[in-house]
Amino acid sequence: MAISIRLSRGGSKKRPYYRIVVADARSPRDGRFIEKIGNYNPLLAKDNEQRVQLDADRAKHWLSVGAQPTDRVARFLDAAGVLERTARNNPNKGKPGEKATERAEERAEKVKAQEEAAAAANAPAEAPADADATAE
Repeated sequence: MAISIRLSRGGSKKRPYYRIVVADARSPRDGRFIEKIGNYNPLLAKDNEQRVQLDADRAKHWLSVGAQPTDRVARFLDAAGVLERTARNNPNKGKPGEKATERAEERAEKVKAQEEAAAAANAPAEAPADADATAE
């Protein structure tokens, strides 16, 4: 049986409150769980010690028997000193996707064409003025 340590949502609409639970990975998010090992209240300030409450001993036990924490719970466990979480780096995260890149290229081509057209329209008008100036 695959066991995960994850968040189970509670609270009312627009007022989330989460329980940190150990559950079978196949059970629903808010459904049956094996054990509740903590709470998480995202509405509290980040420096408030009531924001994340975690039973570290039970978390260590479940990790030792093979439970897999979700990314968010792994952050909590790392902050509590229970689990060492590896830092992740995704350098491509901030880059635009294929379609956005194509749109930007098309926009750049249009602007370049408009600038060339404007330069071509201004060039013949300036040429006779220059010719008059050189003739004098």
